[in-house]
Amino acid sequence: MTISDGGRPPSPFGMLPTDTYMGSRKDLFFNDDGIRILHPKNAHTDGDSIVYFRRSDVISTGDIFTTIGYPVIDLAHSGSIQGEIDALNQILGLVIPARNEEAGTYIIPSHGRLCDAADVAYYRDMVTIIRDRILDMKKKGMTLDQVKAAKPTKDYDPRWGANSGAWTTNMFVEAVYQSLGEKGTH
Repeated sequence: MTISDGGRPPSPFGMLPTDTYMGSRKDLFFNDDGIRILHPKNAHTDGDSIVYFRRSDVISTGDIFTTIGYPVIDLAHSGSIQGEIDALNQILGLVIPARNEEAGTYIIPSHGRLCDAADVAYYRDMVTIIRDRILDMKKKGMTLDQVKAAKPTKDYDPRWGANSGAWTTNMFVEAVYQSLGEKGTH
């Protein structure tokens, strides 16, 4: 945040964080609410945080979860598909659903509408299924171009896909493919 990154100027001093944390979590009390900040390893990036407002029963997911597209896996900043799935599971582990698995803990995605546990579970399942499809293709020796041509996201594309913009379906498939390593391991 203090140096230029990809043509972006450094953040002004007044916008730099004054309270940080090291390790996997930090607990604090603010505005009459207990707050737990969790650091999932290598999800969207290596710098993600999940913020759980305990009294309010609200979770802010940052870029780990969105309702408007496939997850962004930022390989240049140590993001990984397995880290993304692990972080989604970590979010679900914090949730207390209300009656019939609806409502309960509110989940605030990075982009999109307010959600509940069912929304995150569906998203996690979708990401896991796509990961498994690409992993299977990679283990069969398919190249990235062959995997893209096989369209492992086809049934989810009407809801989550994008052919243009900052993060496309092809970019997601490529990031998953590369995140799985040389031998198709994760």
